[in-house]
Amino acid sequence: MGDDRASGLQRSLDVLLALGSDEALDRDGLGVVRIATLVGREKSQVSRCLKALASVGFAERDADTRHYRLGWRLLALGARAGDACLLHAAPPVLDDLVARIGETAHLSVLDGVEVLTLLSEAPAAAVRASGWQGRRVPATCTSAGRALLFDHSGEELERRFAGTDLPRCGPNAARSLAQLRERIEGDRARGWSVSDEEFEPGLVAVAAPVRSPRGVIVAAVNVSAPKFRLGGALEPAGRHVLTAAGRLSAMLGDRPAMEAAAT
Repeated sequence: MGDDRASGLQRSLDVLLALGSDEALDRDGLGVVRIATLVGREKSQVSRCLKALASVGFAERDADTRHYRLGWRLLALGARAGDACLLHAAPPVLDDLVARIGETAHLSVLDGVEVLTLLSEAPAAAVRASGWQGRRVPATCTSAGRALLFDHSGEELERRFAGTDLPRCGPNAARSLAQLRERIEGDRARGWSVSDEEFEPGLVAVAAPVRSPRGVIVAAVNVSAPKFRLGGALEPAGRHVLTAAGRLSAMLGDRPAMEAAAT
């Protein structure tokens, strides 16, 4: 009985790996015959396995093409695993960033029209007068917020911020969606975002996006500090932040980041 269960589990894992292959993603799913060929199993075995996987949401079948693809439940579990991996991998990356720049580094995510800071790492000698971890700030006037919005089109920005007034945090904060979009486009071309007294007077920051295996932005790494300390070194700080975000993206399985790390 134990061997049968182990064999059945291995068969299911083989099928799931086939459904997650580049070929399956490129063709929006695979048929039973093709999956059987890829995993080296009999068609009848694979068919039964796919039906079992579909019954619990780990696979789904397209009624028109009869192709199977990864199901919603497995994707949801994968997203949660990605979150856990991100939180596990981030601290040493942030620590390294702090060592290189000498300023506090953060990991943040987009939550509606705000940025939520998940993790913060500060230099050992820093005075922790006010913590950033767990804090929410407007996305429109922060470097992390703009990095998290890199992939938003003008229409997507309008939908996200519909019915909301852009907060006037610092003296240089964007005053309109058109201005915000222009700044995002400039940041995207550079590779990282820069906030110069946009969140509050005298504060500067740089940030870069972290991407999932599917290339979706899931978080941002940023460094913030008083302008009198970091204002003259924003470009090298931005490059360090970009490298750190790339390391995290590679750890999550983002292919371009993995290829860049290998070169």
